[in-house]
Amino acid sequence: MRTFYSFTVILGLSFFVSSFATIENDNLKYKKTSNTISFKNSDNDDVKENISNDFFKRYSDLKKYKSEVMSLYKNRTLGTIWYDEDEINEFGSILYQKAKKTNDLVIPYQKEIDQLFDSSSDANFSRTDADMLLSSLYVVYTKKNNADKKKIAYDAMLKDFLNYSTIEEATAKVEDDGNLYDQYYKLQDVLKKYKKLERSSKWKPIVTEVPYKELRPDAVSSTIAQVRTRLYLLGDLKQDSKSDFYDRELMDAVMKYKVRNGFKPNYILAEEHIKEMNIPVSDKVKTLMLNMERIRAISPQLVNNDEFVMVNVPSYELIYVKNGKVVLTSSVFVGSPLTKTTIFNGEIDRIVFSPYWTVPQSIVDNELKLKIAADKNYLAEHNMEVVNGQVRQKPGPGNSLGLVKFMFPNPDDIYMHDTPSKTLFDFEKRTFSHGCINVKMAKELAAAMLQDYPEWTQEKIDKAMAGKVENSFKLSKKVPIYICYFTSLVNENGEVGFFPDVYEKDAELNPEKTLTAN
Repeated sequence: MRTFYSFTVILGLSFFVSSFATIENDNLKYKKTSNTISFKNSDNDDVKENISNDFFKRYSDLKKYKSEVMSLYKNRTLGTIWYDEDEINEFGSILYQKAKKTNDLVIPYQKEIDQLFDSSSDANFSRTDADMLLSSLYVVYTKKNNADKKKIAYDAMLKDFLNYSTIEEATAKVEDDGNLYDQYYKLQDVLKKYKKLERSSKWKPIVTEVPYKELRPDAVSSTIAQVRTRLYLLGDLKQDSKSDFYDRELMDAVMKYKVRNGFKPNYILAEEHIKEMNIPVSDKVKTLMLNMERIRAISPQLVNNDEFVMVNVPSYELIYVKNGKVVLTSSVFVGSPLTKTTIFNGEIDRIVFSPYWTVPQSIVDNELKLKIAADKNYLAEHNMEVVNGQVRQKPGPGNSLGLVKFMFPNPDDIYMHDTPSKTLFDFEKRTFSHGCINVKMAKELAAAMLQDYPEWTQEKIDKAMAGKVENSFKLSKKVPIYICYFTSLVNENGEVGFFPDVYEKDAELNPEKTLTAN
């Protein structure tokens, strides 16, 4: 079970979705929306010049920054800078927050840029316009803060945000204006320890026997001695006896290591655990820095609530905070890399008991049609029916949404819900859904959220969940929900956990992986 510790850090990343029709020819691949165009992977300088001329003609106040803006795209084969598929990436959100917090910074076309981060806005920008507006914002921001007048370039831009060379630089760049949260400083303290470990010669790769065999208590192996040293360096062991025997002391340390890093809580040392221990300490340092940046991008007003639900995708875990205290923690599973769960914030306004599941048309087309064609009784056997041309599953214990769902309006139409597939929570990597969040303790969460509603007794809740008719209850007080992406967190005991970069968002923000060769 992954452990998602209590903390007061909330990430509110807005997103912007655009749709395009694709036009291709021999030298150019771009997408067209209205009278604006978006290029991708174009090596044609004339095309780029035409696109840039069109943009700066319509956004004439930015024309004086044209050469510097276009220098950011030079020699790049990744297309847009500020987008990850259909949403603004974290890098773009960090830029926006930094610019907004810069005193006396005049932002040309600020209204348009604000609309990019406002999910309720009906403004429609092409991908090119949106990306170049953010690139222009970066140039304006850099000119305001670039006292050394360094050349504006893509690699320098990444280092400016994310690649502090020393912990002293990272510390110096933070001014405590009352809007930084405890988790930031917890990560900072851990970062100091990992930087010190990085400078030492103590971190050495664990060399295993080939082929590798899982190690269990009472095993004797040279790998055991190396694991012992590693866990001592990480703080899971108080002393390093150098013993190659898997004893009680090591068992406790392995359990501590696994719990804080979200692995199954057992004593087995599989090959995947050794691989995680062998991640270079320099990579751990970068992960800590990236998550410190994520926290700095947080909007302060988002945490001024004594009740909220928080889901951290990389740790596959949900917490429910009420009256400022964590009252429930639950495992979740989230969207697959192809159908990612969106990172954003919203408000839960309804709890729906014994829900119908209206099957998305994409699932009907890609999955159900073949099954129905092969078995004429498929719908009846799965408690499904066709209503107004749509396939839906009736309420019941076998319903894909389980016994209850939690609704929070959002453009992607995702929500949280129960699930009959409880065995999926036994997996460590839980990316199974089409984007919605499946909650292991959904029944308990509903009961906890309804404690302030006297009419909703436990008996009434149980009855509503066992119904054959959908029962929707509108909350008089909406509950904020924050869907976050933190790949490292520190618990209240100062123990750090590192979680898998399931959607490769860390990789996008890692300068060494993001820079493009000339």
